[in-house]
Amino acid sequence: MKKIILKYDKSIKEEEFNELFQAALNYGIFNIFVDETYKDKISAVERIDVYSENVDDNPNFLVLNEPNADVLKNAIEKANKENYFIGGSFQLSNKEDEKKIIKIAKTFPDLSFIIAKATDWKIIPFENLIAELSTEDVLLYADVDSVDDAKLLLKTLERGVDGVIFKPKDANEILDMKTITGGTNKLELTTGEIINIKEVPKADRVCVDTSSLLQPGEGMLVGSTAKGFVLVHAEVFDSEFVNSRPFRVNAGDVSAYILVPSYDEEGNIKTRTNYLSELKAGEDVIVSDVNGNIRIVTVGRVKIETRPMLLINLKCKRDEVEIPINIILQNAETIRVVKEDLTATSVVDLKKGDKILVNIGPGATHFGTTIKETIIEK
Repeated sequence: MKKIILKYDKSIKEEEFNELFQAALNYGIFNIFVDETYKDKISAVERIDVYSENVDDNPNFLVLNEPNADVLKNAIEKANKENYFIGGSFQLSNKEDEKKIIKIAKTFPDLSFIIAKATDWKIIPFENLIAELSTEDVLLYADVDSVDDAKLLLKTLERGVDGVIFKPKDANEILDMKTITGGTNKLELTTGEIINIKEVPKADRVCVDTSSLLQPGEGMLVGSTAKGFVLVHAEVFDSEFVNSRPFRVNAGDVSAYILVPSYDEEGNIKTRTNYLSELKAGEDVIVSDVNGNIRIVTVGRVKIETRPMLLINLKCKRDEVEIPINIILQNAETIRVVKEDLTATSVVDLKKGDKILVNIGPGATHFGTTIKETIIEK
């Protein structure tokens, strides 16, 4: 889990601070960078991990501003005796700053964390720090000015920084930050048994091309109704006749639902549905692996073309209740689903009685959101 450290200082009015601090607690964020303005209010909450540049604040984490080697040596010795952690905060403006940070991290293995704030260039300096410090036992935090910068640096070199320090302007920014630093999310996958396969001579199918490379075992969850969704595998396999398209899922017909992300009030990922025909570049969709681990990817392009299709009818059970699931997929060798033995199998090789991976859906939805209402889909 990536760490969020929220910063409050005298530039924030008291009324705003009360709202922002309460929002942080509501969203489960307990790492706070304080100065003398609100230290008493913050320290009064037992769950808070306090970051401060002043040792008199009794912080859990003491932050030293641009410390040299002598300062660090003495501070670490004192911290070890008095049972708190030491970190250094540094400007990252040029190559010399980058070298200094790396040298300090490698020289002082007892240093718990490093905070870096980039001025002009951001990506390249942080890429270098992430790479150099990946083998060191020190956490790298980025001091950022916006949620967009946080999102960027948390994913740089795939590994990303270990956390961000951020001064929020409103509660929505705290929720956005909580959302992008969320941990691993998972959906429950089960198997559905194929009970019928029928040719559909002509229909409009949708290829969802993402801005990410998908991996073997990954795909998107698609279904003709909100009762359930089939794991449609990404086109990651080469064949004699066609090259792989590892960014693509040939997902189904235009009327089908696809699972896309939404977020609850605590920033946790939830799901809702979109029609495949509604997707467009820049929107997010959910990608799941065969174990139900999900990640969010961005749509780069949507291709809709007329092709021969197959209607696949399945049945599965939850709490002894039989649930029908349907999907219409292009009738071609390159379109695959995942069988119960976790092999990606072409739809042209499927037969009645085969079992494939599915996610049982919520049932009724209204504009993609689950509702408790009697809706019949068949």
